[in-house]
Amino acid sequence: MADPKGFLKHTRELPPSRKVKERLKDYKEIYTPFATEKTLQQAARCMDCGIPFCHNGCPLGNIIPEFNDAVYRENWALAYEILSSTNNFPEFTGRICPAPCEAACVLGINQPPVAIEHIEKSIAEMAFENGHIRPKPPGLRTGKKVAVVGSGPAGLAAAAQLNKAGHSVTVFERSDRIGGLLRYGIPDFKLEKWVLERRIAVMEAEGIRFKTKANVGFNIDPQDLMDEFDALVLCGGSTIPRDLPIPGRELKGVHFAMDFLEQNNKRVAGDQIPESEVLVATNKQVLVIGGGDTGADCVGTSNRHKAKSVTQIELLAKPPEKRDSSTWPNWPMILRTSSSHEEGCDRHWAIQTKAFLGNEQGELVAVEMVDVEWGKDPKTGRHTLQEIAGTERRIDCELALLAIGFVHPQWEGLLEKLGISTDERGNVKDTGYQTNLEKVFVAGDMRRGQSLVVWAISEGREAARAVDVYLMGESMLEAKDESMVMFSAG
Repeated sequence: MADPKGFLKHTRELPPSRKVKERLKDYKEIYTPFATEKTLQQAARCMDCGIPFCHNGCPLGNIIPEFNDAVYRENWALAYEILSSTNNFPEFTGRICPAPCEAACVLGINQPPVAIEHIEKSIAEMAFENGHIRPKPPGLRTGKKVAVVGSGPAGLAAAAQLNKAGHSVTVFERSDRIGGLLRYGIPDFKLEKWVLERRIAVMEAEGIRFKTKANVGFNIDPQDLMDEFDALVLCGGSTIPRDLPIPGRELKGVHFAMDFLEQNNKRVAGDQIPESEVLVATNKQVLVIGGGDTGADCVGTSNRHKAKSVTQIELLAKPPEKRDSSTWPNWPMILRTSSSHEEGCDRHWAIQTKAFLGNEQGELVAVEMVDVEWGKDPKTGRHTLQEIAGTERRIDCELALLAIGFVHPQWEGLLEKLGISTDERGNVKDTGYQTNLEKVFVAGDMRRGQSLVVWAISEGREAARAVDVYLMGESMLEAKDESMVMFSAG
């Protein structure tokens, strides 16, 4: 590496956040500008570690030590060339990825890891600023037509790769705007939508067609796509939320988290919501059920609504605050405090929700809960759950948001009409991204289940390569490991 002692000279440093009182007034990203010199110092911390475990930690196989070295030398064009060889959308992952690469960083064994996510975002933004990201339509078209159903990160990645291979790509999106989860699942304070619009404009200029309000299986007959296109790639996501079927579930005030977040993103975009459908946390006592990223997004959004109070509960036990070194380089189960939690939230763990309680008008007024204790069955080794007697209680609550995950993709419509096979989990069954129908492929959460944006991009890329091989007999699209070898070799 350029500075073999960089990790000894500099400690981990990230862009500072705007003050809480200031950022709660808007939906802008929370971070303030960061001097380029400081980013170069962060890149200098990347060690000459011999075996870069960050490669394995990243689902995309990003070639991290090489782009860190290029950044340190201020060769931003090379840094972007390396990064874009494995990642179509570093401006997204550089903002919203939980950075499993950093969990696998060798420096992270006994120091704070290299700030890989920040460096990735910096490379992307510098590339846009310097004109390294611009429309690059393929020089030759193959004459093959591919339909991509779903415009989330998997669909966009598949479309970008297939277009790069020279196929004519049309993306079908059932919503009124392109982006899927990126558009409606992630709040603007984590990913402002101009970032998404900027990339979509590049893709359109490269020849990709986007069709919105195109709900395949409902207002578009999937058989028509089968007849018109040479291949289909299904990237519809895992959209059926996990429910909580307990007494009082039907009360007004109990909602799925994604309904809450999607509507808020539409309001931020300027959409008018009918008064009878408005879902806000303003002046309400909010309970977020579920401790993951979606739950944290509900916390941040509720605080921006000026909720009276925000409480978040999790069924699992509270994780340790520090990492056990024995977990390296795997993803550690530790306590994570997001920027949303820093803005105000009462957090509790090992709590089971027993019932939603309402008034005579059918409105939610309280939630009944109980503490639980986790153990292990000595015979099966399975985790067990037991309520702790005497801990039953209720808390006042006017808005409960269910952020407890998703179970599988929607079966009605597209999947049922085409006769697509599903597995025991309810996800689309595949062999090498190919479904039981020869010309139909699948990628993202629809295939692997609820996962990360970075995994969705990886899935879209791999599915595109499978489609390219199916259509052409071979593929010029990079396999995950080929880019790593190319740039590591020089």
